[in-house]
Order: sequence, then C-alpha cells, then structure tokens
Amino acid sequence: MNHLHTTLWGVLPYLVVAFMATGTMWRYRYDRFGFTTRSSQLHESRLLRIGGPLFHFGLLLVIGGHLIGLLIPEAFTDRVHVHEWLYHANALFVGGIAGLATLAGLAILLYRRLRVPAVRGATSRSDRAVYPLLAAVIVAGLAATASTTPPHHYDYRLGVSVWVRSLFALDPDVSAMSHAPFVYQTHTLLGMALFALWPFSRLVHAFTAPVGYLARPYIVYRSRGARHVPVSRSAPVASPQVRNTAARR
Repeated sequence: MNHLHTTLWGVLPYLVVAFMATGTMWRYRYDRFGFTTRSSQLHESRLLRIGGPLFHFGLLLVIGGHLIGLLIPEAFTDRVHVHEWLYHANALFVGGIAGLATLAGLAILLYRRLRVPAVRGATSRSDRAVYPLLAAVIVAGLAATASTTPPHHYDYRLGVSVWVRSLFALDPDVSAMSHAPFVYQTHTLLGMALFALWPFSRLVHAFTAPVGYLARPYIVYRSRGARHVPVSRSAPVASPQVRNTAARR
C-alpha cells in the first residue's frame, strides 16, 4: 500500500505534468491551427448564450478558489487576521456557487450538443472522453466542498494544500495526501486524468485565450478610396432635371 501511495501522490503528478507539456508542444507543432474550440455558434446560439458564460465564468472562479486554497498557507491567513470559520464559510459559499454554476453551464452545453443535430455531428472522439470526465471532476469537487461542513469537517489546508505545495518544492509529502478523505483523492485523480487528456482535446484552446486583447491599443482604420470633397454651401445646387440631362450627355 505504501508503494501505491508513493506512485499516486509522489510520482504520478510529475508524469502528468510532463505528459501535458510534451503533448501541448507536439500539438502546437503538428496542429497549430487546431488550438480552437471548433465553435458551433452558427448552428445554435440561444442555449450557447446561457451555458457558455455560466460554464466559463464559473470555471474561472473555481480555478481562482483552487489557487487561493492550495497555494496560500493557513499561517498567512492567520497573520492577516482572517478567522478560520470565515475562511471556510467563504470557501463553502463562493466555491459552492461557482461549482454549481460551472456544472449548470456544462449541463446546458451537453444538452445542446445532444439536442442539436448539427452540433452533435461536430462532436469529436476526444469530446466524448472529455465531457464525462470534466463532469466527474466538477461533481467530485462539489462533494469535497460539501464535506468541509460540520460534523465531517476536514481542513484541506493542513493536508491536500501541504501536498500540493510540496510538489513545487520537488519533495512530495505523500503522507499528507494519503491521509486525505477519499473524496479529495478521487477529485485529485480525476483532475490529473483531465490534465493528461487536455492537450488532445478542445480544452487546449485555453492556452490561446486573448488576454493581450484587454491591453491592446485601439486600431484606426483608414480608407484608401477617393477622398470625399465637401460641397460648398454657397455653390448653387443643380435641380434633378439638370443633373439627369448632364448624365445623358
């Protein structure tokens, strides 16, 4: 069992990162123009307008919550006088809403993909693998968030977060993750499977998000056609009959 824990929590994360990096570089080299969502907005837009923002904005909040919860140690929040109950209440409330919004958006997008024949026909093999896996990751994350409520309270910042930060130090704290509840372990393993599949799915378009567009200067368009010469107000204006006669000549 110790060897299994070492493999899962001490070796597998680095293998996933290496596989994801090499897979992304391979796809960029041989399928550079495939870094796209393969937009299907032309086929259907009503459901997309609802599910798209729900999924993407909810997912951004979920990612932000993970970064804060996993990378900021408990000693820092204690130092800035953020009480433990307030931190967990905020994580439960904001994280729960963000997770539910992400799940609702994904459900609408999946319903759209199954309901609209043209969108269903554009579904690739990687989509059929990514969507169920993504849904499982979100559901497991919501279950882990719900498990932080009493009486089954688990402080992930003393377990899972310690393990994540130890990975960056290249000294994995295997025991910190091996003693975590099963729902956290399941969520983590599903997340690693999603990252491994990431470069070979439409999720790779996240690496081409137009972040620079926010700071891009305005673009000025100028016509190369004939310049427009304004008519003087003092010049006489010919009547329609005179203009038509001049045109016939």
